[in-house]
This record gives sequence, C-alpha cells and structure tokens, in this order.
Amino acid sequence: ESGLSRLEGEQYQGLRTSAVGRGCDFDPCSVMEPAEVRRVPRMGPMALAGSQEAMASARLRINPDDIASQQRIGVALGTGGGGLAFVEEQYREFFTNGRGSLYSITAGTHGNLSSELSIALCLRGPSHVISTGCTSSTDALGYAMGLIRSGMVQTMLAGGADAPISPGILLAFERMRVVSTRRWDSPSQSSRPFSLDRDGFVLGEGAWMLVLEERDQALERGAPILAELAGYGSTCDAYHRVQMNPDGEQIIRAMRLAIERSGYAVDEIGYVNYHGTSTVLNDAVEARCVRELFGPRAADVPGSSTKSMIGHPQGASGASGIVTTVLALTNGYLPPTIN
Repeated sequence: ESGLSRLEGEQYQGLRTSAVGRGCDFDPCSVMEPAEVRRVPRMGPMALAGSQEAMASARLRINPDDIASQQRIGVALGTGGGGLAFVEEQYREFFTNGRGSLYSITAGTHGNLSSELSIALCLRGPSHVISTGCTSSTDALGYAMGLIRSGMVQTMLAGGADAPISPGILLAFERMRVVSTRRWDSPSQSSRPFSLDRDGFVLGEGAWMLVLEERDQALERGAPILAELAGYGSTCDAYHRVQMNPDGEQIIRAMRLAIERSGYAVDEIGYVNYHGTSTVLNDAVEARCVRELFGPRAADVPGSSTKSMIGHPQGASGASGIVTTVLALTNGYLPPTIN
C-alpha cells in the first residue's frame, strides 16, 4: 500500500512536484509539549517517538535517579535535512514580518538534534549526529556499532529521522531534476523504482530508531533480539557534488566490505533492500552494481525498494531500509516494490 499523498498548500504553489510521503497521522504533541514542539524541527518529535518505541520494544528502561546506567547509553542520529525546513520557515517569517525564532540556531545546527533525544530520555553517553546525505542513518548505525565494539559504550540508540518537506527544498530538488514532476493519475503512482517510466523520487519523511547492544547483554535483560548487525562498509565516489559515478565501482566496494566484515559470504545473502530512489541514474547504476556483486546468482536474489511506498526520507533512508529488512527477516515476508 502506498502512503504517498497529494502535495497541498498555498506555499507550494508554482512547484511542479505533486506528491509527497508525509506522515499525516503523526501528532508531534503526542510526545512533546506544544511549547516544545514550536522550538524544534518536525523531525525532532518524530525521532523521539521512534526512540520511545525502540526502547519499549527492547525493554530498555531508564532509571532517572541512576546516573551510572544513563552514562552507559549513547545516541547516534542520522539526518540529512535536519532542521533546514524549520530554519526556512523562520527566514520566511523574518523577511515577511521581521520576526523569527532564536531556536533557528539550535534547530539549524544539526549537532544539537541528538541532544534533544539525550535530554528527553536521560541518556548521558555519546550524543552525536551523522549527516552524510542519503547515507546518514546507515552511517549512524555503523558508527554506533563501532562504538559498542570498541568498548566505549554498552548500548546505543541509533537510527535516522528527517522531515525535509518544504517549498525551498522541493524547489532545489526540482532544479536538480531528481524529483518526480509528472502529473500521475494518483500520488500513489509517482514513486516507481526500476520502472521504465520512472521520472524521479517523491520526497518523504519519518523516523526509524533501533537499540543496539552486545548480544549477551540483551539476553541477560530479556530483550527480544530481532536481528544481528553483522557488517558495515562505507566508501566515497569522490566524483561529483550531487551525482553518483555511473561506473558504480565504489558502491560495489562498499557492499563487498560490509559482507566481508560480516563473516558471511555473498552466496549467503537472501534479500537486498535497494536504495531504489526512482531516479533514472540511481536505479540503473544500483541494479548494475547488484548484478556485478552477485554474478550469475543475481536474478535469484530477491530485492525491493521501500521508497515505492513511503517516498524518499533522505537521511533516514538507510534506517528505514534496515527496519524493513529486519521485519522481512522476523515475519518471513518479502516487501514489494509497487508500481
């Protein structure tokens, strides 16, 4: 089922984009006081709601009087847009009415966003924001895994959140020619990863958070273990400001590094969650990279793009894909690519 909807609002007049993946049912005031909601970007309460769900699922309870236990838990939050939409709104208010919020500074400085979670949840371990574009939350999870393996911290709350839907950001993506601007019969048809008639991604939002810790510690606490984060790889094309290198060499190397470090073999991989943006270049290059990685077996390895149903949540993309993959493992259900 598609969660995409029509882009509506006077502030979006003049844009060619017609669809977004907005979390319409999410009420920020369900996790924050209204006064606090006005001081943070939309992704802030989304990240907090996701964090509370993750900690409840992991049976991780924080004693507000036990400083020692609080110091053993850190936060690694991945975000691409972070507070950009919040700051954009404040600049609009400033240039229109001569007013603006002092929280433009804390919202616009990405490094403060993990602190919102640390304050709300009484977590006194490392509190870091990773902002590396679409890979932000993937990198946040890899970073959190590294901190735990190094012995620096016992437990990490890690994942991603983004809520970048704003006129300025959408206009920039239109000029970059990466968002869907075709007027489909329905918004649900707009995100079409790997389809011949794809014309760009649909901008989305959301938060996906996980609790990471050593297996023995989780078992001792009686936590339900959903999956093992076994390997992580990271590379850079060193090629262009906004385009991937069409040769895909570094994408393939990143996947191989992750698999090698996991201790598994390529032949043991049973599902691939694609970045699958629905842009002409990304889908073609990504498909070719997976074919090269798996060789003759590529046609037999199932894979899908979550973005066909939720749109592209930017820096939260990796975490959304990891959560989807974990759900596939635990439920024995392969998620589809619609359209």
